[in-house]
Amino acid sequence: MLAEVRRSWIGMAGVCMLAALACVSAAAVVLVPVETFQDWNNPGRWIALPKTAVPAWANWMDGGRLPEHAVLDEPASWRLPGAGDPRGTAPVSAHVHRFALDVDYDGFPSDFIYEFTARYEGSPLLRLEVERPDGLRMVLLSSSLPFSEGPAEHSGRVFSADAAVRKAAELQSDAAFALPARGEAAERIVFSGGGSREVLKGVYSFTAGLYGAGGGAPPELAESRLIVGGRAFGAMGTDDLRRDLAVGLVWGTPLALLVGTSVAVGSVAAGLAYGVYAGYRGKLTDEAMMRLNDVVYALPALPFLIILAVTVSSSIFVMIGFLMMFGWVGIAKVSRSMALQVRTRGYVEAAEMMGQRDSRVILRHVVPQLLPYALASVAISVPAAITTEAGLSFLGLGDPSFPTWGQILHDASSYGAAARGLWWWIVPPGMMIALTGLSFVFIGDALDRVANPRLRRR
Repeated sequence: MLAEVRRSWIGMAGVCMLAALACVSAAAVVLVPVETFQDWNNPGRWIALPKTAVPAWANWMDGGRLPEHAVLDEPASWRLPGAGDPRGTAPVSAHVHRFALDVDYDGFPSDFIYEFTARYEGSPLLRLEVERPDGLRMVLLSSSLPFSEGPAEHSGRVFSADAAVRKAAELQSDAAFALPARGEAAERIVFSGGGSREVLKGVYSFTAGLYGAGGGAPPELAESRLIVGGRAFGAMGTDDLRRDLAVGLVWGTPLALLVGTSVAVGSVAAGLAYGVYAGYRGKLTDEAMMRLNDVVYALPALPFLIILAVTVSSSIFVMIGFLMMFGWVGIAKVSRSMALQVRTRGYVEAAEMMGQRDSRVILRHVVPQLLPYALASVAISVPAAITTEAGLSFLGLGDPSFPTWGQILHDASSYGAAARGLWWWIVPPGMMIALTGLSFVFIGDALDRVANPRLRRR
């Protein structure tokens, strides 16, 4: 069978595609934190990302006009013992974080947010300033944190839309450029080229300093990050819930392979065992088992799957069991007919005459003849299982706690992504479903040449 796959360029293409999917699955398990996967539907996890941002590579193709979203959470950090307090008091210690932002796009950022967690005693001063590429230094905020007699921890956010930040930017813009900036947003003042309507490109250095006052432990910026809003982000953009679609696509790969291979292997194994036993036993046993097979085969699978998902559970593991319930009947029919043919062969009759048990005859002489067909059936059944799960998830009957490709398409449909032109929310998961199914179809076509004598002779 391996030789047949190697001789087929379609089979090798399928193997290469499947190997790539396996590498993506391994990368998802190893590189993407499990917490990200568990918080897929937690809005607080994605609050720092932009809403419906285009992929970054689409912005490159468009000439870099859209501002790119940046989340800077690894600042350069240092302490300044004995530094002068900007309020003019006695020298005190300070903890400083600095963020470097390279701006090389044409559009203005939508906003900027500074998030911090401070540990201190007393009432330290928080000072936020930015040094522009042209050398101009602008103090955006200088404010005291709430007073505390003992050790305290305080978390907060500084928004570019805050009145104090906007007012400070306006006053310093008037003094530096001699041009009025009344009514302009703070981000447009900070990133503009001297009162012009164009973005000043270059490296911006944002500095956040926490200056302690009085005795006690020195202040500390325990956590600190700067978020600069934009319209382009990541490899696959974001959705209406600010989720990184690249994470969903990567995690959807092992989930799709899990669903597809589990349903295919389980269905083929059950159908093979059922059909072989019915064909080998024959007579009334064969008749009764095949009539039961016909009853299950006549049931409409999709309506029953919808009813079971609504009434029992929408868990992805329960869905795998439901798909197995309806996936074995076709395999059982073909396996039964092949077992009837194998049973009439001389070596099977010889084994029966020697007194071998039925189980030994089936496992030793019948099942090995059906293995090529079984493997080809597994490869061909995987795409059907993946598309069925994606269809149920698209209808809103999937497991919402797992970022499957069908669930991503369901969310895109719910928020009207197609009508709004949000192609990056629709095309990638659809392409991943098609490519995954195509890889197994190619492999199944190559294995079918082993199971089908006509194709093998040709």
